[in-house]
Amino acid sequence: MSLEELRAKIDALDAQILQLLNERAKCALAIGEIKRNHNAQYYVPEREKSIFDKVRAENPGPLPDSSIKAIYREIISAVRALENPLKIAFLGPRDTFSHMAALKIFGSNAEFLPVSTVDDIFTEVERKRADYGVVPVETAMGGGVSDTLDRFISSDLKIINEVMLHVSQNLLSNSPLEDVKRVYSKSQPFVQCRNWLKANLPNAELIETTSTAEAARIAASEPGAAAIASTLAAETYSVRILIRGIEDSPNNFTRFFVIGRHMAKPTGNDKTAILCSITDHQGALYELLRPMSEEGINLTRIESRPSQRRAWEYVFFIDMMGHVEDAHIKNALDRLAKQSKELKILGSFPHGELED
Repeated sequence: MSLEELRAKIDALDAQILQLLNERAKCALAIGEIKRNHNAQYYVPEREKSIFDKVRAENPGPLPDSSIKAIYREIISAVRALENPLKIAFLGPRDTFSHMAALKIFGSNAEFLPVSTVDDIFTEVERKRADYGVVPVETAMGGGVSDTLDRFISSDLKIINEVMLHVSQNLLSNSPLEDVKRVYSKSQPFVQCRNWLKANLPNAELIETTSTAEAARIAASEPGAAAIASTLAAETYSVRILIRGIEDSPNNFTRFFVIGRHMAKPTGNDKTAILCSITDHQGALYELLRPMSEEGINLTRIESRPSQRRAWEYVFFIDMMGHVEDAHIKNALDRLAKQSKELKILGSFPHGELED
């Protein structure tokens, strides 16, 4: 086929795609009306996971599965905005990795509310000023995020989804590398990129800012300045990406939870997170873990935190494979409740995927 014929074919396909997208939107709006009449949730993570899994399984190529998921995420986000626009609280400012995580989950058609602390995210959702919140819970390099874990102790909100975001640090500047004299960023990116900076910019002044987004804003207009920040910040502030992926470790991931006021339904590939406290005595931790072991449950994480109620009293945060409605999970938790001072189910949610 000639170039003109191929372009004509693309135009015809675009017309079909546009018609089908609007047909899909009409169906979704009808579903939204049913949800409204039954006071149902507009964000249903288990349903979205089933859609993503189905379209990827049926994908014949050449588009990669990651692209198919990204396209459908935006389709779902656009249609959901027609049904009921969602307000999402996240750890601000905008154009940071927390903002990127929120976009990976809800797409670009949600209303995003940047707040200054993790506690504020919980508060916005609890007081119904936001529909959902996105909170960092764990980093591959530094372990659990204490502010998030501690807030779960006092909150009744539920975990309804998770995402693991690959945190790739980039050097942004509108000056050539050889002219960079100052590098702006937060303290953590400087630590994560220490070896690269020492090898490539040994004489540059490292200047801390309140956020990586603020660093990108400065680098956009200051000659001889660079920033360590996200690709999203580069796009927002029109700063060139000089070098991608300057972090010293390629396994730099941050895990985020979506928090809300309802429990997600089973998908067949889920996790359950709980919080429990036990009386301090010999063999107490063994007794805590035994029901899970005897029920054949795979624990993916366990971490202790001070209870905030009494000195030297601790609570345990435990993640396990399975949904709270699964029989073996329910049996284990029933047994655990009998030997615990407190047992709180933080949520069951679809097993998250690694996102670049």
